Amino acid sequence: GVWRQTRALLFKNCLIKCRTKKSSVQFYDNVLFFLFWLILMSMMHPQRQYGEVANTNLGTLDTSMLVNFVIGYTPPTRMAREIMKKVAFDNFEDGIITEEYLSEEELQEASAFKPSNFVGVVFNDAMSYQLRFPDSVAMSSIYMESR
Repeated sequence: GVWRQTRALLFKNCLIKCRTKKSSVQFYDNVLFFLFWLILMSMMHPQRQYGEVANTNLGTLDTSMLVNFVIGYTPPTRMAREIMKKVAFDNFEDGIITEEYLSEEELQEASAFKPSNFVGVVFNDAMSYQLRFPDSVAMSSIYMESR
Protein backbone atom coordinates (compact mmCIF):
# COMPACT_ATOMS: atom_id res chain seq x y z
CA GLY A 1 0.00 0.00 0.00
CA VAL A 2 0.92 3.57 0.68
CA TRP A 3 3.55 2.76 3.30
CA ARG A 4 5.42 0.45 0.90
CA GLN A 5 5.45 3.09 -1.86
CA THR A 6 6.60 5.81 0.56
CA ARG A 7 9.39 3.62 1.91
CA ALA A 8 10.53 2.70 -1.64
CA LEU A 9 10.55 6.37 -2.65
CA LEU A 10 12.57 7.32 0.46
CA PHE A 11 15.04 4.52 -0.26
CA LYS A 12 15.36 5.62 -3.90
CA ASN A 13 16.02 9.25 -2.85
CA CYS A 14 18.66 8.13 -0.34
CA LEU A 15 20.40 6.07 -3.04
CA ILE A 16 20.42 9.05 -5.40
CA LYS A 17 21.88 11.32 -2.68
CA CYS A 18 24.58 8.74 -1.87
CA ARG A 19 25.52 8.21 -5.51
CA THR A 20 25.69 11.93 -6.31
CA LYS A 21 27.65 13.13 -3.30
CA LYS A 22 29.14 16.16 -5.02
CA SER A 23 25.79 17.69 -5.98
CA SER A 24 24.32 16.80 -2.58
CA VAL A 25 27.16 18.58 -0.78
CA GLN A 26 26.78 21.59 -3.07
CA PHE A 27 23.05 21.71 -2.36
CA TYR A 28 23.52 21.68 1.41
CA ASP A 29 26.40 24.17 1.17
CA ASN A 30 24.16 26.58 -0.73
CA VAL A 31 21.40 26.19 1.84
CA LEU A 32 23.83 26.88 4.70
CA PHE A 33 25.34 29.85 2.84
CA PHE A 34 21.96 31.51 2.26
CA LEU A 35 20.87 30.77 5.81
CA PHE A 36 24.05 32.41 7.11
CA TRP A 37 23.47 35.36 4.74
CA LEU A 38 19.90 35.85 6.02
CA ILE A 39 21.05 35.73 9.64
CA LEU A 40 23.83 38.21 8.89
CA MET A 41 21.44 40.61 7.14
CA SER A 42 18.92 40.42 9.97
CA MET A 43 21.67 41.20 12.47
CA MET A 44 22.82 44.20 10.43
CA HIS A 45 19.30 45.64 10.29
CA PRO A 46 17.62 44.74 13.57
CA GLN A 47 13.96 45.43 14.07
CA ARG A 48 13.23 48.50 16.11
CA GLN A 49 11.03 48.08 19.11
CA TYR A 50 9.00 51.12 19.97
CA GLY A 51 7.64 51.63 23.45
CA GLU A 52 3.99 52.01 24.18
CA VAL A 53 2.46 55.44 24.07
CA ALA A 54 0.07 56.13 26.91
CA ASN A 55 -3.44 57.32 26.14
CA THR A 56 -3.35 61.05 26.64
CA ASN A 57 -5.64 63.86 25.70
CA LEU A 58 -3.87 65.78 22.96
CA GLY A 59 -6.08 68.82 23.45
CA THR A 60 -7.95 70.70 20.79
CA LEU A 61 -6.72 71.04 17.25
CA ASP A 62 -5.00 74.33 16.52
CA THR A 63 -7.14 75.54 13.62
CA SER A 64 -5.04 78.67 13.09
CA MET A 65 -2.71 76.55 10.94
CA LEU A 66 -5.60 75.57 8.71
CA VAL A 67 -6.66 79.06 7.68
CA ASN A 68 -7.10 79.16 3.89
CA PHE A 69 -6.16 75.48 3.67
CA VAL A 70 -7.04 74.04 0.24
CA ILE A 71 -7.67 70.39 -0.54
CA GLY A 72 -7.93 69.45 -4.20
CA TYR A 73 -9.27 66.05 -5.19
CA THR A 74 -9.80 63.95 -8.25
CA PRO A 75 -11.77 62.22 -9.81
CA PRO A 76 -14.98 64.15 -9.06
CA THR A 77 -17.22 61.19 -8.31
CA ARG A 78 -20.25 61.17 -6.04
CA MET A 79 -18.39 59.20 -3.36
CA ALA A 80 -15.38 61.55 -3.48
CA ARG A 81 -17.65 64.59 -3.14
CA GLU A 82 -19.36 63.08 -0.09
CA ILE A 83 -16.04 62.23 1.56
CA MET A 84 -14.58 65.67 0.93
CA LYS A 85 -17.77 67.38 2.17
CA LYS A 86 -17.51 65.37 5.38
CA VAL A 87 -13.83 66.28 5.76
CA ALA A 88 -14.43 69.98 5.12
CA PHE A 89 -17.47 70.66 7.29
CA ASP A 90 -17.86 67.93 9.90
CA ASN A 91 -14.39 68.24 11.41
CA PHE A 92 -13.86 72.01 11.32
CA GLU A 93 -16.20 74.88 12.16
CA ASP A 94 -14.95 77.25 9.46
CA GLY A 95 -14.61 74.53 6.87
CA ILE A 96 -11.72 73.81 4.57
CA ILE A 97 -11.71 74.90 0.95
CA THR A 98 -12.13 71.90 -1.35
CA GLU A 99 -11.67 71.99 -5.10
CA GLU A 100 -12.36 69.18 -7.53
CA TYR A 101 -10.28 68.47 -10.61
CA LEU A 102 -11.12 66.32 -13.60
CA SER A 103 -7.77 64.53 -13.82
CA GLU A 104 -4.63 63.91 -11.82
CA GLU A 105 -2.59 65.98 -14.28
CA GLU A 106 -4.93 68.93 -13.71
CA LEU A 107 -4.50 68.47 -9.95
CA GLN A 108 -0.70 68.46 -10.25
CA GLU A 109 -0.76 71.54 -12.45
CA ALA A 110 -2.97 73.39 -9.96
CA SER A 111 -0.71 72.42 -7.05
CA ALA A 112 2.26 73.98 -8.85
CA PHE A 113 0.51 77.38 -8.91
CA LYS A 114 -1.13 77.17 -5.46
CA PRO A 115 0.54 78.24 -2.24
CA SER A 116 2.18 75.83 0.15
CA ASN A 117 -1.11 75.14 1.99
CA PHE A 118 -2.43 72.98 -0.88
CA VAL A 119 -2.82 69.21 -0.58
CA GLY A 120 -4.09 66.94 -3.34
CA VAL A 121 -6.11 63.77 -2.82
CA VAL A 122 -6.34 61.18 -5.60
CA PHE A 123 -9.07 58.62 -5.00
CA ASN A 124 -8.17 55.23 -6.46
CA ASP A 125 -11.55 53.78 -5.55
CA ALA A 126 -14.13 54.18 -2.78
CA MET A 127 -11.78 52.69 -0.16
CA SER A 128 -8.28 53.93 -1.08
CA TYR A 129 -6.59 57.22 -1.90
CA GLN A 130 -3.18 58.82 -2.29
CA LEU A 131 -2.07 62.19 -0.95
CA ARG A 132 -0.13 64.62 -3.12
CA PHE A 133 1.88 67.31 -1.35
CA PRO A 134 3.63 70.26 -3.00
CA ASP A 135 7.39 69.90 -3.43
CA SER A 136 8.03 72.48 -0.72
CA VAL A 137 6.73 70.23 2.07
CA ALA A 138 9.64 69.00 4.20
CA MET A 139 9.72 65.26 4.74
CA SER A 140 10.16 63.94 8.24
CA SER A 141 13.52 62.34 8.95
CA ILE A 142 11.76 59.42 10.64
CA TYR A 143 10.51 58.09 7.31
CA MET A 144 13.58 58.80 5.22
CA GLU A 145 15.28 55.55 6.21
CA SER A 146 12.46 53.39 4.86
CA ARG A 147 12.63 55.09 1.45
